[in-house]
Amino acid sequence: MDAERGPVRSVLSGARRRSAAAPQAVPDGRSPSPARRPLPYPRRPVAAEPWDGPPTAPWILMYHSVAVEEEDPYLLTVSPERFAEQMDWLHRRGRRGVSTRELMRAEAAGRAERLVGLTFDDGYADFARHAVPILQHYGFTATAYVVADLLGRDNDWDTEGPRKKLLTVREVSELAAAGWEIGSHGLGHQALPGLPADLLATQTRESRRALEDVVGGPVTGFCYPYGAVDLPAALAVRDAGYDHACAIAHSPLTGRYALPRCYVGDRDGSWRLRAKRGRHRLRDTVTELRRSMPAARRWSSR
Repeated sequence: MDAERGPVRSVLSGARRRSAAAPQAVPDGRSPSPARRPLPYPRRPVAAEPWDGPPTAPWILMYHSVAVEEEDPYLLTVSPERFAEQMDWLHRRGRRGVSTRELMRAEAAGRAERLVGLTFDDGYADFARHAVPILQHYGFTATAYVVADLLGRDNDWDTEGPRKKLLTVREVSELAAAGWEIGSHGLGHQALPGLPADLLATQTRESRRALEDVVGGPVTGFCYPYGAVDLPAALAVRDAGYDHACAIAHSPLTGRYALPRCYVGDRDGSWRLRAKRGRHRLRDTVTELRRSMPAARRWSSR
């Protein structure tokens, strides 16, 4: 289908053609809004700082591809067998994997103690083929962050890695209708730091609009390509109407619009996951201490 392989304008027009022919249901059972009607975004106050959020960052695991690959130079692939072992480990420890959207709602309600965020960057087609059945087996949910203008293509930004097919427009639409969170991974898998304001606005706003036409509802989560984030990028994501955004590392921006995540690879068994959980908690503590030091110095100088 042309809509599955064309640029953003093709994604938009393809989704609108399907909506006009047969309106699709969204996960909560409501009819999707007309394409031109503004959607009700859960916007944060514009005055809020991008690092506002819970005092400690929730535990979020970062995956990319779930498949079998003979070559994996970027260490982005986890075999289905290993992925099943990792999900079983979470289940046996009384934890439940959830989407970032569900995790942030639970954090706000004070009910996130036993939850773990599960995220899948880039929108590889093997998410639907291999990851979803395993997640369903354990009653888990997850977020797939997709590149809005590359649906149905492949990961040509990974010059040395194996070519991997990306989810198509139809697959993304079906996943969203089944209740899986679809988040934006920008356009063209381009790193955001250093981009001028107009390109930052395009990356954040236009990718969201394109995906909302595909899924028939609001897209509230963003994920920075390569995990790269600076203050202008975080502000652009906030001002584009997203509710939260995922980065990778802890940083001075850690908060709602730069949620740190824990990389998970094919070598990560139970003891490595346990160690990574401990490291996440340590980095939370260090980040909070660094934030509190300037305030403490101001107080002591009075």
